[in-house]
Amino acid sequence: MKNQNKETMLAKTLDIISGSFTPIIGLLAGAGLLKAFLSVLTMLGWLSPGDGTYIVLSAAGNAVFHFLPVFLGVSTAIKLGVSGYVGGAVGASLFTPDIVHLVEGGVESIDFLGMPVLLNNYSSTVFPIFIAMFVYAGLERLLKKIIYKDIQMFINPMISLLVLVPLTLLVFGPVGTIFGEGLASIIDSLSSRSGLLAGAVLGSAWTFLNILGLHWTIVPIALANLATGPDPIIAMAAAAPFAQVGIGAAVFLKTRDTDLKALSASGVVPGALAGTTDAISYGIILRFRRTMIYVAIAGAIGGAINGSMGIVMNTFVLPSMLSIPAFTPIWLYIIGVSTACIIGFLLTFIFGFENKSEKKNENGLLFGVKPETITSPMQGKVVPLHTMNEPLFSTEMVGKGVAIEPDSGQVFSPVDGVVTTLFPTGHAIGITSKDGAEILVYIGTDTIQLKGKYFTQHVKQGDSVKQGDLLIEFNLDELKAAGYQLTTPVVITNTNEYQEVESLKHDSVDSKSKLLKLTV
Repeated sequence: MKNQNKETMLAKTLDIISGSFTPIIGLLAGAGLLKAFLSVLTMLGWLSPGDGTYIVLSAAGNAVFHFLPVFLGVSTAIKLGVSGYVGGAVGASLFTPDIVHLVEGGVESIDFLGMPVLLNNYSSTVFPIFIAMFVYAGLERLLKKIIYKDIQMFINPMISLLVLVPLTLLVFGPVGTIFGEGLASIIDSLSSRSGLLAGAVLGSAWTFLNILGLHWTIVPIALANLATGPDPIIAMAAAAPFAQVGIGAAVFLKTRDTDLKALSASGVVPGALAGTTDAISYGIILRFRRTMIYVAIAGAIGGAINGSMGIVMNTFVLPSMLSIPAFTPIWLYIIGVSTACIIGFLLTFIFGFENKSEKKNENGLLFGVKPETITSPMQGKVVPLHTMNEPLFSTEMVGKGVAIEPDSGQVFSPVDGVVTTLFPTGHAIGITSKDGAEILVYIGTDTIQLKGKYFTQHVKQGDSVKQGDLLIEFNLDELKAAGYQLTTPVVITNTNEYQEVESLKHDSVDSKSKLLKLTV
């Protein structure tokens, strides 16, 4: 029980960290891209640091990083269910003019009620505000119990600021800074001992961390590095999205299926230009499992090159063609990520990504794709895929099918077959039927962030199952209370192997209802 509690606490902590970054990651990436663009203009001699234009654009790019504790104070407080305004105020307290002037003047400490306050530059820091917000969440729950309800609106914020601001400057700031610098030094030490090995591991694993939503938990370490200098972590991991772009490009050129060609194109363009590779990760790599090997190999080789060459990121960006100027040495970085892209492309183009003529399930049995009928994996109301808010499913990038608004928290096997994909978080499962259909059941939107909370798995990857076997249970009421949308897509990920995927129901279903008809 103790180990289980530890795992639950770790999962909750990682969820809060990743959930705090999710709302602002686009802003961070956009600002980082602006800073990279400004670096290009400076290198070309079109602007110089003394120019007014440079100063204005620099302010636009630097503001979010300089005041990062303010933004994280807001998003982390909201994630923890407390006031984002109080969270932002605590973060802003680190940047009040009086304190900033003292730090810039070289003052190392001041006195607070007889206790020394060590002054520091908290620009771009991450961990101090995380610690402060965890404490704030507990304090707010306590205040709501002991403060009279009618005066909580102003008394609770007053007490919170009165407690948290001194604690942040006295304790959380120094401790968080030491913790962040310690993690950064560990990464730097591993990189310096064997940048090749560190880059290979990170480059090969990054795609799968991304798919599981765990990559956001590494971002704070990268930002801690950037607070004191350049960062090697994202530079090594950058090989992975470029490898995915290469795989997507090869699929685009190799496939004759128009839907798959459209999917790969829709993944390659944003992946190459903006670093967002979700369409490739979920639509191609999870769908054609042979490409998992390709992306791991290509990412490992590119990451090893970047790690062994000491390449670093100078401002936070999502790795893409447009953000190349954010990395140095720039030409070595181009060699590393281009190598990953080319290897991913060649492996996919030469060895292929699927074999339609013959397939094997996890038990080693051969089967071909045959016409079949898929039963519903759950009880609920059938809705069209295009009504979903998630574009990967609403645009049928992952495959054709339907969505179900569940009435109960149970997922049953829709076919006789084998469990071929099972997310550790329990929110999604892939089954290959004995007749060759590859079915993905993906419970809800953003439920991956829960890291398995409220989900119970009754099977494991590789298990043979019969139609109607219980696969997963989830707590429907708790998930709804937590604000999660539970519309569940049921899609055929190898849609391109069928002439037609037809919905047989347009109203309510249970686990015995016939849901989809597959025609070859």
